[in-house]
Amino acid sequence: MKNFALIGAAGYIAPRHMRAIKDLGHQLSVAYDINDSVGIIDSISPQSDFFTEFERFEEHAYRLQRSPATRLDYVAICSPNYLHHAHIAAGLRLGCDVICEKPLVPTPALVDELTRIEQETGKRVFNILQLRHHEAILRLKEKVTAAPTDKKFDVELTYITSRGKWYLESWKGDPRKSFGVATNIGVHFFDMLHFIFGNLQENRIHLSQETKAAGYLEYERARVRWFLSIDADDLPQEVKGKKPTYRNIDISGEQLEFSEGFTDLHTTSYREILAGRGYGLEDARHCVETVDGIRQASIAADAGDRVHPFVSATEL
Repeated sequence: MKNFALIGAAGYIAPRHMRAIKDLGHQLSVAYDINDSVGIIDSISPQSDFFTEFERFEEHAYRLQRSPATRLDYVAICSPNYLHHAHIAAGLRLGCDVICEKPLVPTPALVDELTRIEQETGKRVFNILQLRHHEAILRLKEKVTAAPTDKKFDVELTYITSRGKWYLESWKGDPRKSFGVATNIGVHFFDMLHFIFGNLQENRIHLSQETKAAGYLEYERARVRWFLSIDADDLPQEVKGKKPTYRNIDISGEQLEFSEGFTDLHTTSYREILAGRGYGLEDARHCVETVDGIRQASIAADAGDRVHPFVSATEL
């Protein structure tokens, strides 16, 4: 049985980490969040210690490290994006391996810095890249691998996940903390595209706003038009008023259906990490480079097949 600490216990994704730890027979020893709305712990791990001040959490964690019986093995990180680097570094220096949510960090330079801290501490960082474990994604990867090597697939990726007014008032709406909508809701899709279609060759941006972004990515095996949004007004007419989310990935005229199968992907990710098959810093580097490139790019004056159809002419 491994002992875990969790940073960011009040976050949306934290319960999936808590359940993965419990379902795999391990123990959440201590959790931390500046917010105390963490009643979910009662139904998953009521014996866990909990702190709302990082200094008290860290001091408690150091005390746990004194005994082999209580020593922490892993620190799981579900905190806001801009805190990931600092919390990862703290977990490594505590003497623990670290499991972190996406986006790992905002820039390749910070991936390099974490690599140095790994070398200094002898511990490892693992990123939750759960779409790499989804059965539909794995089947598509097999199909692409089996296709002629000179074939490039035409992909149209559309993801609209409606968010209320609270979103822009939270840290997620602050680009200094979330790094923008393309990073916050898109990074796992960009990792998926790299996982399936190979290395990125071109990265162009057609739309970059507070609530939406769009662009063109060309990979070794695919040409991708993408559109991401948290604005309910962008939902297709046939979906409005019925569903708050629209997810569509078209690969050369065929729809990739992966609406189901998400429930246990964090548990699968944890199982793979604990078995020594987790995705580390170098696995995460490509999607970090992609979203960093998106944030740095100027709007491209493209037209035609490179532009996602949800980007209107007035927005180009």
